[in-house]
Amino acid sequence: MRTQKSEVRSQKSEIKNQKSEVRSQIIYPLSSVFCPLSSVLMLVLVAAFFFFGCQRKYKEDVVEVLASGPDLETISVPPDYVVQAIEAAGGLNTWTGMKELQLDCVVTFYQPDGSFYLTEQRHVVYPWSNSIQISAREPKGRFIWQLSKGKFDVLQGDGQSDALPVVIGSSHFAEMILSVITIPARFFDKSVEFSKETTGLKIQGQWYYLIERRSKPVLGAGLEPEPARPLSKAVFYQDRDSFLVDMILFDYMSGDNFLAVRGYDYTEVEKGGVRVPAKIEIFRTDTQGGSQKRLVTIDYHTLKRSK
Repeated sequence: MRTQKSEVRSQKSEIKNQKSEVRSQIIYPLSSVFCPLSSVLMLVLVAAFFFFGCQRKYKEDVVEVLASGPDLETISVPPDYVVQAIEAAGGLNTWTGMKELQLDCVVTFYQPDGSFYLTEQRHVVYPWSNSIQISAREPKGRFIWQLSKGKFDVLQGDGQSDALPVVIGSSHFAEMILSVITIPARFFDKSVEFSKETTGLKIQGQWYYLIERRSKPVLGAGLEPEPARPLSKAVFYQDRDSFLVDMILFDYMSGDNFLAVRGYDYTEVEKGGVRVPAKIEIFRTDTQGGSQKRLVTIDYHTLKRSK
């Protein structure tokens, strides 16, 4: 009887040992699989943290550069018509303190067949670095465009929206918006010079003074004057009564066809601050800005100072 009990115990012990061996055979391979996986996962997380950290730092550095203010020591006394234009837009003190503007809007693109296309966009404007970023989510995906000191870059997505009229390039679209919003800062651009005509021009019942903007010639390697064109040739239209410059004519097209941009409903971004257009229109016109065919309308619903 005792011998049978001993045999039973021995059999139970042997079964336990077999089960332990089976567990070991199962668990060890699994641990050998999961350990490398956890190591890879850890490496991926570290790499992602490093990548997004670098991306965030890069974006912060870029914004810091773009959101620079003017060099007040180099600002010279402007002509009377420039002083009047700046005062009409909020005053020089308010503009020198404005480094970044964020404007959200609804954009209407008018098509040749009479239809139109609506989209939401965000315009981030840096007046004193002469820069703008335009972003939107389109059916093809999100895009981000940047125009900085005359150089146009596609930061994300496609470089040309299907909704843009054929006669308007992406860089032209960005420059026209930037220019009409930041006119006070544009008057202090050292790469250009301005000249005002003494006679007025009447457009749709309103009198304007014309202010022509041209790039200054610079000395090349051979000390010969060479044209620098960080900004397009343009004519600024100053309202004779309010002194506000609310329209700019650009020589983008051939022949007698021009593109123009006009601001409406000038609004303070904050109480006592800069005044910018709450509505912008881009249109095709003649050499005098008379006949106008509307191409784009921009209605801003949110205007705020970022810095």
